[in-house]
Amino acid sequence: MRSNTRLISTIASAVGLACAAQAAFAQSTVIPAEQRYPVTPGQRATANQVAQTGVPLSELAPNAPDSYTVKSGDTLWAISGIFLRSQWRWPELWGMNLDDIKNPHRIYPGQTLYLIKANGRATLSTRGPGGEPGTVKVSPRTRYESLSDTAIPPISLQTIESFLTEALIVDENAINRAPRIVATQENRVLLSRGDRAYARSISGDHPDAQPLAVVDGRSIGYRVFRNATPLRDPTTNEILGFEAQYVGKANVVSNERRREGLDAKGQKVEEIVPAGIDITAAKEEMRVGDRLLPEPPREFLNFVPRAPQSPQSGQIVSVYGNAVNYAAQNMVVTINRGKQNGIEPGHVLALLRESNIVKDTTDSARPDMRLPGERNGLMMVFRTFDRVSYAIVLEIADGVQVGDRFLNP
Repeated sequence: MRSNTRLISTIASAVGLACAAQAAFAQSTVIPAEQRYPVTPGQRATANQVAQTGVPLSELAPNAPDSYTVKSGDTLWAISGIFLRSQWRWPELWGMNLDDIKNPHRIYPGQTLYLIKANGRATLSTRGPGGEPGTVKVSPRTRYESLSDTAIPPISLQTIESFLTEALIVDENAINRAPRIVATQENRVLLSRGDRAYARSISGDHPDAQPLAVVDGRSIGYRVFRNATPLRDPTTNEILGFEAQYVGKANVVSNERRREGLDAKGQKVEEIVPAGIDITAAKEEMRVGDRLLPEPPREFLNFVPRAPQSPQSGQIVSVYGNAVNYAAQNMVVTINRGKQNGIEPGHVLALLRESNIVKDTTDSARPDMRLPGERNGLMMVFRTFDRVSYAIVLEIADGVQVGDRFLNP
């Protein structure tokens, strides 16, 4: 039993993980791994509990192997499915020795995971049957690589990488008050990286807006958006927010202001001088009318796939992508629940197949019947806003469409 209490659950050793995409975002600021991927009190509590108890054998997948060697390209979600019936429950296998493993956030290709069964319970360990710690085999190389950079992510992150930095949901007031590009040099129609343009915050509708300005000699960064699309609740038709289309980035290089000038008759007039902005990144070409929103603070998201603690139910608001009606596996959807409803990044939700109305042909009255919605798959929330959230479809039987419902898994 002593050895069981010191077992390390590899799957859970990634609880709290951040991914390769997040590591890339943090390159400009060197932050110790202990700060970027902290072990939360809740995770420690789970670890301590499971170190004593393990999980019931009934929670294991029917064909769970005795051992598994992690490969490059694996994800924690996939590995969890190898050992568990419910992938999001891997914290329950996180039986670890907190004295030996100070920050057990990630696992690496080459590590072997061992399934330990004793007294009707199970844990995962990186220690072999003899209790010796497992090792990661490394081939000789002429250059070194940081092992932390090779850690496997919780899910396939290529799909959501852009959403971690670009996606933005705002309310109508924020869109209406957002500064906008008002002019270009030489009357250019389209703008790209390296171009100079001009923007204003103040308008006739918002004369009290804060003017764009350089602060303490530093250029202020903005993201550039267009076509804020309303996201409506499928049932109530209420607008939950506006999804802004990211097109690039710009820095403010001169102040928005007013100054005295002369008109054609030589009379003094007050002139509007827009702020100068430099386009620093362009996903698409920009144009007059595009809006500017402040660069948000960098987030180090902590993806811990888990079931919500409170009951959750709602509907799919939209499927991300132009002219896309159905979402398949690894596609992104928007749901009508957010921070106000207790939704957090990492929450796993069960998708339901839309129920159908059919005739009861066995009844002479031929009444209509609504069939109950059947479980259709799973999705994981990875970014939240006040009233809506983005989620990635992890498992699916049939396509997901707007209006489909979801519940706790």
